[in-house]
Amino acid sequence: MKSLRKLIDNNKPHFQKGGKLAKFGSTFVAIEAFLFTPNHTSKTGVHIHDAIDLKRTMTVVILALVPALLFGSWNIGYQNGLAFGIERGIPENFMFGFLKILPLIIVSYGVGLGIEFISAQIRGHEVNEGFLVTGILIPLILPVNIPLWMVALAVAFAVIFGKEIFGGTGYNIMNVALVARAFLFFAYPSKMSGDAVWIYDLPTKVPVDGFSGATPLAQLAQGASSKMASFYDMFMGFIPGSIGETSTLAILIGAAILIFTGIASWKIMLSTVFGALAIGILCNLLAVNEYMALPPYYHLVMGGFAFGAVFMATDPVTAAHTEKGKWIYGFMIGAFAVTIRVFNPAYPEGMMLAILLMNIWSPLIDYFVIESHIKRRLKRAKLKANA
Repeated sequence: MKSLRKLIDNNKPHFQKGGKLAKFGSTFVAIEAFLFTPNHTSKTGVHIHDAIDLKRTMTVVILALVPALLFGSWNIGYQNGLAFGIERGIPENFMFGFLKILPLIIVSYGVGLGIEFISAQIRGHEVNEGFLVTGILIPLILPVNIPLWMVALAVAFAVIFGKEIFGGTGYNIMNVALVARAFLFFAYPSKMSGDAVWIYDLPTKVPVDGFSGATPLAQLAQGASSKMASFYDMFMGFIPGSIGETSTLAILIGAAILIFTGIASWKIMLSTVFGALAIGILCNLLAVNEYMALPPYYHLVMGGFAFGAVFMATDPVTAAHTEKGKWIYGFMIGAFAVTIRVFNPAYPEGMMLAILLMNIWSPLIDYFVIESHIKRRLKRAKLKANA
């Protein structure tokens, strides 16, 4: 590592102002920051120096995503084996799935980072580490059968129109990974919905008798609740679905890492659960169809609810920032997610739209929370003055 550090230091002057490669300065700084902790600090007194910087934050989030990624890799092989009557061991299922996920990850990072580097060069800004997490989130919320060119197109759209057009990392108003998924859902719905899309090779090969490949949400929307997987199977993740969204257990391990390190807000996670349970209970009282009669806690382990609550709703850029606002923001996400699922059978997965909707509303939530604090303090101050 010392030789690599020396190599970077020796070549740094070429990429600084006045150097022959100065126009590639942003790219050089990005590579240096990725390999090493920067050897410089801000020169003014308005910055806070802390042990947790953006790179370390992104590293912790990626670490928290590892359980979902590992389980998703195994589940791809497991579901493929069930579909075609192939018996494999745990290592074989894992390698089968990981080799299917790897191209999606490579395309996601290749396209996304490429656009980030080009944008930084054009603007003359440093490359931020924000896409380190987005680059892995996008593949995890997609079906394994999604064509690579669609992944590339969705990533490009999300990075350009979901982030760069607003000014880059920290300025986006919506979760970038969910923008990519929303783009695919509305542009190519046949690839993001239906029964056969979730199992690798299912659209091109004939499965064994009795195996459909439908996700629990799809089965419920079709009125086939009797064929739906058990709560245990959905909690553990032994079901078809997007790569990283099936195992609630793996997602909860990631949640524990994020909460323990203080990276993500437990208030948003918990209030999201409360919101879903509240609407679920209300629907039970008014039940007129199978979806409304579903036990409220089932919503927590179906579709992308758990993944969205832990990794998407808690995005520090697009979520509410006030403490009271976090409770309101999370509760509304859970409430909207279940409402969309129950009242829109054509779109059984409501978590994506719920989070994107509340991303737009989060600044307004914070505004009213702050205004209420100001009014309360002014009232208190007047009471003291009149006393």
